[in-house]
Amino acid sequence: MTLAAAIPGRTVEAKAWPATSRIAGVSICHDLSQAESIWRDLELQFSTPFQRFDFLATWQREVGEHGNLLPFIVIAWDSDHRPLLLLPLTLSQRHGIRTARFMGGKHATFNMGLWQRDFATAATGSDLQALLSGIRDLAIADVLALVQQPLRWRDSANPMALLPNQPSPNDCPLLTMPAGAAPNDIISNSVRQRLKSKERKLARLPGYQYRIASSDLEIQRLLDWFLRVKPLRMAEQKLPNVFAEAGVEDFIRTACTTQLGNGSRVIEIHALECEDEVIAIFAGVADEQRFSMMFNTYTMSDNSRHSPGLILMRNIIDHYARHGYRALDLGVGSDGYKRMFCKSTELVFDTIVALSGRGKAAASAISALNRAKYAVKHNQPLYQMVQRLRDLLYR
Repeated sequence: MTLAAAIPGRTVEAKAWPATSRIAGVSICHDLSQAESIWRDLELQFSTPFQRFDFLATWQREVGEHGNLLPFIVIAWDSDHRPLLLLPLTLSQRHGIRTARFMGGKHATFNMGLWQRDFATAATGSDLQALLSGIRDLAIADVLALVQQPLRWRDSANPMALLPNQPSPNDCPLLTMPAGAAPNDIISNSVRQRLKSKERKLARLPGYQYRIASSDLEIQRLLDWFLRVKPLRMAEQKLPNVFAEAGVEDFIRTACTTQLGNGSRVIEIHALECEDEVIAIFAGVADEQRFSMMFNTYTMSDNSRHSPGLILMRNIIDHYARHGYRALDLGVGSDGYKRMFCKSTELVFDTIVALSGRGKAAASAISALNRAKYAVKHNQPLYQMVQRLRDLLYR
């Protein structure tokens, strides 16, 4: 029996709690359409763009269902039955243990609940304990494995950090863009001059330009190129091609062409190209204050010698700075090019909670594994040794 068949597709209501918490009840919903109106309201208040309904509903339909992941949408209510928060999770089952994780998998850089703004500001440890009690009382999941959560978002604390947590294996390099800052205050003059020198060679190419894909036809053309080139670049790095996994290409194509209310796309594509070829692309999600990169690649031709990815990144930073954005990140991980631009660090944490007796061992194992990954990635000699071993295995 599949997990979806084992759990009825209905919303169940938990019992009420004492007045020590604003949370008076918790519901679990397995149907995204039933939660959509609440979800879309809360995404306008306090959440990251990776938790938009259009992003995660597309991911669940194209990727989650292929992996037999059941929507597990947690909604907490106050005593007047007004929604206070929504956790967009999925439920999977392995070895008899049901684990709830954030929707989006490896395609969401940041995972976070969607919060009613005033509640997020005033939430207490008692509120979070009431949330856990409500999920636990419904006796559906054994473990909550809520990883890669930002400690703060838009200068506000993430209330989930009130629960016991541990650092995620990867931090996220962050570029802050103060309002009114001069371009050279965001990217140093020395870096700009170095990239300008490299760009002179690309600028000689007929039709050379930086652009943001705007039409469906243009988006599909750029994605056709990306999905041909990216596997070659990943093979060079001895990495698996995650874009070949079931449903991923359909998710990317749909999200890149889906329009938001302001006319932008759920995933936006930035590109450098000329008449003869696409030279580089970066794609990511944006709200009105921050851009977060999701995926990128650059040409296999000789034009790759002129650092097109870095030149494109400079164009993207300048674009969002001109439009009043306050921050930009290039995803988790410590790649050298990220630190060229991103001098700050977004701290990211994991919350691993056992919800049942049989979930205790699983929660301990997930927690220990993530701590081990953190230890490796924050110890340079050890990390280099692991990289060398990986290279040997993939030869």
